[in-house]
Amino acid sequence: MKFAIIVRTGPLASEGSRSALRFARAVLDNGHSLERVFFHGEGTYNASALTVVPQDEDDLTEAWADLGRQHDLDLVVCVASALKRGVLDDSEAQRYEKGLGNMRPPFAISGLGQLADAALSVDRLVTFGG
Repeated sequence: MKFAIIVRTGPLASEGSRSALRFARAVLDNGHSLERVFFHGEGTYNASALTVVPQDEDDLTEAWADLGRQHDLDLVVCVASALKRGVLDDSEAQRYEKGLGNMRPPFAISGLGQLADAALSVDRLVTFGG
């Protein structure tokens, strides 16, 4: 079965991002395919490389990045949401004259078209956060 996930909550605000991460791991561990993870609204904070987490807490931003690298996942951050929240890749930072970007690889900025494409090509689209 093919899945896509929408994450609409940040790594610190609630359990939504952690639940989405657990779900993503379960999808992959059970042999299903995860076509795309789309970070929208507050979920864009999951892509920030500037998040500093206390040593006794899980770093969800790094956990998402690790999962993305391990499974070559498409981790897409909504461009409009990211710009409003100051989460920029180097290209957008340069475009808006903000210096260097702060987006953690392998996250990538894109538009809602990527979400629509995912919705049309998967069996299940699951949303976390609201």
